[in-house]
Amino acid sequence: MRIVSLLPSATEIAYALGLGDDLDGVTDGCDFPSAARTKPVVSRSRLALDNGTSAADVDGAVREAVKDGEPLYALDAELIQRIQPDLILTQDLCRVCAVPTGQVTDALDVLGCHAEVLSLDPHSVDDVLDDIVRVGERTGRATEARRVVDNLRSRMAEVEHRVRGLLPVRTFPLEWLEPPFSGGHWVPDLIERAGGEPVLCAPGAHSVALHWPDIEAAAPEVVVFMPCGYDLAAAAQEAKGLGAVAELRATPAWRDGRVWVTDATSYFSRPGPRLVDGLDLLAWIMHPDVVSEPPPGRVTRVQT
Repeated sequence: MRIVSLLPSATEIAYALGLGDDLDGVTDGCDFPSAARTKPVVSRSRLALDNGTSAADVDGAVREAVKDGEPLYALDAELIQRIQPDLILTQDLCRVCAVPTGQVTDALDVLGCHAEVLSLDPHSVDDVLDDIVRVGERTGRATEARRVVDNLRSRMAEVEHRVRGLLPVRTFPLEWLEPPFSGGHWVPDLIERAGGEPVLCAPGAHSVALHWPDIEAAAPEVVVFMPCGYDLAAAAQEAKGLGAVAELRATPAWRDGRVWVTDATSYFSRPGPRLVDGLDLLAWIMHPDVVSEPPPGRVTRVQT
């Protein structure tokens, strides 16, 4: 089977199901596992950004493109035509994250390509697990998919057992800095499962732009900075601006030294198998006495 994946989370799912050899096209953001970097790239971001681009500049570039009706991703139609995929994995959740389904189907119509398009649109942890099963069923890997999902559910149950009965910790997931955004979709779900009470967000709801006074008034006990698409090094660099926000400094989280930075790209931004590693991170951040410390390189504390 010839598969093209147009989002990093789908690429991770494909590899988890043993479909690496069937992947014939990925995006420029597909970097896990490392073998994904060797695949032909059929989709690239149109945004001219680099490691020095601030969160405010990224937000401005995205808003400008959306206002002008410009696509945020460029499909290599010629390469897709050469690949002649049987299945294309795409999404409709976020046009900033990957190519939306409509753009894909329009391109296929022009190319005369008859690939099946499977759109993934998760809003909760259970939705993510269901998508793993869907990919498995469409690719002849249903047994492998059930095995992967059973393992992930077992790991989640272990975490939930450890935090059961503990006082929920009021936790705010900060998904963007300028402007501040709350975490959405599966992130509040993860917080609840990890023994927390989501602040200024709800399971399944979209990420929303906020004002810093709202965050101060909510008085979170823990703040987890998980800027969408940032690894730990980039997030830690961006987090240097947190101390300049007076409203954040007024929160119990800042006062008690419970502001954390995470590798959001790996453990929160992508709705794939590694969300369960994100659950482990959150549980340790909120309840370090009952949950094992995660491996190095996944989370660090902000100096307050």
